[in-house]
Amino acid sequence: MSNSSSTGPGQGSAGNVIAAICSFFIPGLGQLVQGRILAAILMFVLAGVVWAVSLGLLGWVMHIVACIEAARWKRR
Repeated sequence: MSNSSSTGPGQGSAGNVIAAICSFFIPGLGQLVQGRILAAILMFVLAGVVWAVSLGLLGWVMHIVACIEAARWKRR
């Protein structure tokens, strides 16, 4: 049984999968694709901070966090 709402696609939709893939390469790009500009800026800045603070060792974590956040986002 489908759990879709009348407001648009939700978690697991093709748009969210594309957004998650975009965020894997550039954190925040997936959120930007979804039209969430503030979330995109936040993810991008946080990724830069994590890359700088960890001296390049843990920046990939923010890529994963941005992917998961974009994939799980559900329009209200």
